[in-house]
Amino acid sequence: MTTTAVPAPAPQASARVPHAVSRLRAERLARSAKPFLARGGPKGERCAGCRLVPSHCLCALRPEVPTRAGMCLLMADTEPLKPSNTGWLIADVVADTYAFGWARTEVQPGLLALLADPQWQPYVVFPGEFVAPERVVTQVAPEGAPDGKRPLFILLDATWPEARKMFRKSPYLDRFPVLSLQPEQISRYRLRRSRREDHFCTAEVAALCLELAGEEQAAQVLDAYLDVFTHHYLQSKHQLPPDVNGSAHAQLRAALARG
Repeated sequence: MTTTAVPAPAPQASARVPHAVSRLRAERLARSAKPFLARGGPKGERCAGCRLVPSHCLCALRPEVPTRAGMCLLMADTEPLKPSNTGWLIADVVADTYAFGWARTEVQPGLLALLADPQWQPYVVFPGEFVAPERVVTQVAPEGAPDGKRPLFILLDATWPEARKMFRKSPYLDRFPVLSLQPEQISRYRLRRSRREDHFCTAEVAALCLELAGEEQAAQVLDAYLDVFTHHYLQSKHQLPPDVNGSAHAQLRAALARG
């Protein structure tokens, strides 16, 4: 039985203000002495709103779910430039997403101001096996906790070796609890490879954090949106049209309808 793929919607310009990861990418490009080339060499034109080729643009499907939780992305130097980076998807879904480039020798004042903002309770998301036990937590303070603070999840958006270095060399994070996730599922991310099945891409980690914070719809939407992004990305790579009637798109529509 042959299945005919339905063409994707025509790219649409987003009416939203560029989010934190988009702005960080623009800043990083402005500092580049030469153009950044994604793995595999030049890929031609890409949509500024979703980083995919125009024929597979995702902008018309970009969701946003109101959340009490916030996300703070500390990004390794080239992460904002990579088309496969999933921190971008987090910023699409969660309005209160902040993004900062990480450097060993300096800390951006905006990051320090965010971490000192009394409305937030920061959690550094990192495996507990590498942390002193007294810092490790596995739960998030529920809504309505006595201090009334909102959870702010600090995600180290980098390769695993880079993330370990970032964790060790960021003393300004030492005063915060470390949220150690205990996921039961195996990572579904297919755009980059890890040697360990318990390593998750940044968007998967963010979805698990949202679930712990009681933001179940946002977690489901982000998971589904990651699958749609992955589908569009891989279909583009293989020069095939995206199937907007396929399971990934159906799951995203269903997750959004639950609101």
